Amino acid sequence: MNSNLIIHCGERRLSGQGLDQLAARAATGFTALGLRAGDAVAVMLRNDLPYLELMLALGRLGVHLVAVNWHFQAEEAGFILRDSGAKAFVVHADLWPGVAEAVPAGLQVLVVPTPPEIQSLYGSSAANVASPPGGRSWAAWRDSFEPSTAAPVPSVGSMLYTSGTTGRPKAVMRLPGTPLQHEGSLRIRAMASQARPGMRTAIVGPLYHAGPNAAARVALELAEEIVVLPRFDAELLLGTIERYRITHLSMVPVMLVRLLKLPDAVRRAHDLSSLENVTHGGSPCAPEVRRAIIDWWGPIVNETYGSTEAGLVTFVTAAEWLERPGTAGRPFPGTSIRILDDEGRVLPPNEVGEIYVDTGDNALPFTYRHNEGQRAAIERDGYITNGDVGHLDADGYLYVTDRKRDMVISGGVNIYPAEIEHALVGNPQVADCAVFGIPDSEYGEAVAVAVVRAPGSAITEGEVREWLRERVAGYKVPRLVEFHDALPREGMGKVFKNRLRAPHWERAGRSI
Repeated sequence: MNSNLIIHCGERRLSGQGLDQLAARAATGFTALGLRAGDAVAVMLRNDLPYLELMLALGRLGVHLVAVNWHFQAEEAGFILRDSGAKAFVVHADLWPGVAEAVPAGLQVLVVPTPPEIQSLYGSSAANVASPPGGRSWAAWRDSFEPSTAAPVPSVGSMLYTSGTTGRPKAVMRLPGTPLQHEGSLRIRAMASQARPGMRTAIVGPLYHAGPNAAARVALELAEEIVVLPRFDAELLLGTIERYRITHLSMVPVMLVRLLKLPDAVRRAHDLSSLENVTHGGSPCAPEVRRAIIDWWGPIVNETYGSTEAGLVTFVTAAEWLERPGTAGRPFPGTSIRILDDEGRVLPPNEVGEIYVDTGDNALPFTYRHNEGQRAAIERDGYITNGDVGHLDADGYLYVTDRKRDMVISGGVNIYPAEIEHALVGNPQVADCAVFGIPDSEYGEAVAVAVVRAPGSAITEGEVREWLRERVAGYKVPRLVEFHDALPREGMGKVFKNRLRAPHWERAGRSI
């Protein structure tokens, strides 16, 4: 950790040394609870300083940090607490009442008071609830221990649960790995964000998600200043960049869309000249959005592609992308990609198939907790897949078409929602959109789109279709256009398309 590190969170300010001491106390506390390397602690916090304490404390013990999405209801959170085998649960006070009924009996609960900036942003009404029976205040518990002086063991990072589009989510659990893999993992994360010693960064996405989690770990190693934002807000981020002279950011495409939709006067009002590198990933980015953000911020906007299982796989600079619009880049050194057909045959350049990757020593090995069969099912000859489809060009640049599970098959033709979404999001009257498949008696599936109108817009179904007819093939134009006040997105921008699909398939009496 940079000895000069300063961390800002709301009105609070903490030095790197101070954070390290708090984490060392927590490490002693978890050891006193009987935790050992390979055990797990569940964390259900919004972006807050204790999250960083926990990352460091559990990392030095080789204990898995089980990242629980704070959007989860009691049943969803309870499943993760049981499935992960967590031996302690750290939760923000205002989140506790919503999940209390699902917490396993006897689990040690540590409650973090909800800070004022989070109370304000999220409208928390139960921020000062008493600790549950058997629960304790995080700070009082942590500070009752002396800082650990034991030598740290290699970190296994966070145990992240997949979104569970069908059935229960799966836990991606890192294994201890080799020193070479630990070095490679940090090196690749640093390369992806173009990180350097002394950088200044902001954590803008939720720490329960793989991307911000990895970016925060790199920042704790190298940054001299970190600003922890409780949630993403486009105008707040611009003010943060200007105020703290931010040099590096890690983002997702939906954040770029929301920045670009700010009024011109707001965008021009902030000095962003300190920015050196912005890396985005997590989902495909519409070419129009990519060009527009490069036009605004300059050729400093780079892109990565990866998955929870594989980690980071490819990287592309702004200059490379402008030469090859739409590419997700080439593999990091030491990583290999294959495109396979349904029979497992390797496809030649420019043919679309399922993306399989071998990250070599660039990531720690993993398994699915309690699901070795599923882990084996995603691997072919040492290469793994997360179900994405795409192709490689003749020079080895990857193009990601979409998720296999999101693909709409209409009349035997594969239709990729991302292509349609990218075309529609460029419409100034559209604030947000998501394309998905609905049942069709003739073709099996038909294309539908959920649209959120931009403020002041009255765009109609006909106008949506007319816009798309000029940009995509006729068979890709949605049969159904729905208008929503908001889409069911989680904190990193992922749309829960199963929630959009479900009513249509339920009415049809079938699931596919």
